[in-house]
Amino acid sequence: MQITQRTVLVVGGTSGIGRGLAQRFADAGSTVVVGGRDPQPQDGMDTVRIDVTDPASVLRARDEVLAAHPGLDVVVTMSGVMLVEDLRDPAHGAAAETTIDTNLLGTIRVVDAFTPHLLARGSGTVLTVSSGIAFLPFPLMPSYAASKAGVHAYTEALRAQLAGTGVEVAELVPPAVATAGQERVNPAALPLEGYLDEVMALLAADPTPHEVLVEGVRMHRWAERDGTYAELVARRSQSLSTLPGR
Repeated sequence: MQITQRTVLVVGGTSGIGRGLAQRFADAGSTVVVGGRDPQPQDGMDTVRIDVTDPASVLRARDEVLAAHPGLDVVVTMSGVMLVEDLRDPAHGAAAETTIDTNLLGTIRVVDAFTPHLLARGSGTVLTVSSGIAFLPFPLMPSYAASKAGVHAYTEALRAQLAGTGVEVAELVPPAVATAGQERVNPAALPLEGYLDEVMALLAADPTPHEVLVEGVRMHRWAERDGTYAELVARRSQSLSTLPGR
């Protein structure tokens, strides 16, 4: 994937991995638009207001971005939420709906909005974002894992359907990265800059990998193949002791 001289939209690029990825594209010489619910001015980057849970907001953002940047050729969907759920408490349903609406349906809405533009160009890149938790669930956040597994499956289908169109489809699969307080609860979280170094090197490979897997996420991605899945899920299940009454 060429990372220079591109026109890139990063939806969910106002903080964390998304913000860092947007900056890396900008530093490489690409034009970058950062999208979010309440985007703040970004040095050297345009912004667009977008709420991926609102179909009308997604379409308004699409029209605004394409009017200002008709050469848009990279769409990155980063928006996501991670919510704890107690499946013994039916009230968890609200968190499940929010998670799936944001992480999975939000991804689909953004991809749907921009795919016709990329197909008309006959070239471009769609970069979705799943998670190592898509392949090795974290039982404390069940709907997060389910939504990210859905993003993975949807990305696979999108790639198959767009084959031969000139539009490439890649999937970023992050492990825990030291942003948004992850470093306080997970000592194994990767430093953001080191993670981005690996990601940009992998994106620049030829051909672009279907799954962008840094070294720190491979144990999650291949746990089932490697025979470590049950042990690692059991280890992750220990966090359930933090729920009320456990």
